[in-house]
Amino acid sequence: MAVRTGTTAGAGVPAHHKVMRWLHHEFMLVLPPTLFFAAGFSLILATQRLLLQQYLIQLGGFMLAITSALIVGKAVLVANKMPFLRRYDNAPLIRPILFKTLVYWAFVFIARMLESILHYVVAEGQIAGLMTHIADGFSWHRFLFVQIWILVLFLIYTSFAELNALFGHGELFKIFFTRRSDDLKRSRRQRLRDLTRLNAVLRGTTLATLRDPASPAHRQAMALLETLTRDAR
Repeated sequence: MAVRTGTTAGAGVPAHHKVMRWLHHEFMLVLPPTLFFAAGFSLILATQRLLLQQYLIQLGGFMLAITSALIVGKAVLVANKMPFLRRYDNAPLIRPILFKTLVYWAFVFIARMLESILHYVVAEGQIAGLMTHIADGFSWHRFLFVQIWILVLFLIYTSFAELNALFGHGELFKIFFTRRSDDLKRSRRQRLRDLTRLNAVLRGTTLATLRDPASPAHRQAMALLETLTRDAR
């Protein structure tokens, strides 16, 4: 009987290691929006209490902000699994930003409504009277106040996320924290100009012309590619 010597990807890896890798992956996905919204909600809470002259900001309020941020982070994680979220990824940048902002906002709206319903059911021990509670006893002013700020925060978060994806993962972090300002002004602007020029050359030229070393388009494209390669190095 023949013996199989080949192994498939992941073969021999213990199940608990796979689970830990999956949990780590999910945690890293939910961490950025959770941290961002925890900071945003805490700032909103601090500002609200300062306006109300409640200068002694209680820890419980910030714990509520962190809990709300966890709900938002989980809603973002679920929304990212939806295939329709990538619908406008090839459109001008404003369209995916606005579309994803609205999708995230809608998912958080549903999650917060479900959370409120769950709290009512747990507190009352029954579902009867739920509609009356939502119509009369629910704090719609506070709920909508938070939702408006969630929309603003999502617009900021999605804009940075889309720019990070456009420049390449981690590029925005390098721009803000690791690269010197003089290098950035010299290279980033020039690279964007060169990429725009290269795109114009490629879009208006046939493949046969680009392959012809004697054609101006070939020389221009090669010159731009050499420049971009030097900048990357």
